[in-house]
Amino acid sequence: MKLVIAIVQDYDVNQLLDAITRAGFRATRIGSTGGFLRVGNTTLLIGVEDHEVGRVLRLIEENGRERTEMLHPEIIGDMHEWYPAELVEVVVGGATVFIVNVERFERL
Repeated sequence: MKLVIAIVQDYDVNQLLDAITRAGFRATRIGSTGGFLRVGNTTLLIGVEDHEVGRVLRLIEENGRERTEMLHPEIIGDMHEWYPAELVEVVVGGATVFIVNVERFERL
């Protein structure tokens, strides 16, 4: 058994959760915040059998697309001279996924 931990942008999470549940999987949703852009993320915990990992990864890839956005950089402390004054194009979206072995799983 595996635990798939997927960190996705809030913008993508509803579509992804719909796809995951339609495919017969269950997921636990935990709100989280990204470090670099400080935007809302969601961490999904999905327990699956070993042979189902590929299917879950495909669902994540299909429903959490990477895209570019123009953002105003957030200035931290007195480091303003390091930040550009204009909008910056950054890549957002996609997912960061961890897959870990699970020794035991119980649904009570």
